[in-house]
Amino acid sequence: MGSMPKLVAPTTDVHASFLQAMTEFQAEGRGGTDDTTMVGRETREYSNVWETPDGFAVYVADLRKASLEETPRPNGFVPSTTLWFVEEHTYFGRLAIRHRLTPFLLEVGGHIGYDVRPTARRRGHATAMLRGALPVAHDLGIDSALVTCDTDNVGSRKVIEACGGVLEDERSGKLRYWVPTS
Repeated sequence: MGSMPKLVAPTTDVHASFLQAMTEFQAEGRGGTDDTTMVGRETREYSNVWETPDGFAVYVADLRKASLEETPRPNGFVPSTTLWFVEEHTYFGRLAIRHRLTPFLLEVGGHIGYDVRPTARRRGHATAMLRGALPVAHDLGIDSALVTCDTDNVGSRKVIEACGGVLEDERSGKLRYWVPTS
């Protein structure tokens, strides 16, 4: 049995695999001006630099710095810890833990967001990622994490429920779950 993928801080070790994953997301239509997801925003902001090793290193450093309270960030954004799900040099997906909720995050975005690259879906990665992130969220002082998904995203609903999520309600086309972190 080989090693299992694990959550790690963003790393330059998976550069080639990360770029392949972003190409897969873009093939799904991600990254356009109307894509407000992490993948969408970062594609618009960094895709012109992350092809090169130096540019990718800047991107990785920026993601790591985003977890620090003192890092400058756009208005309305909060500190966020990004973790990547990797196995050796293969990038499977990413997860972000927002350290606190803004009115927008309380309504729509939640504490934790995640993406699994298209070619790695339906293998339990998202469930493993969310489960692995809960102790990290707990250490950040989040006792119950808000995790949301689109009402029609059955896969994501199953992930959240498998991790103990309790449905609160539906708002703006999103199901809102509270997931205990300990």
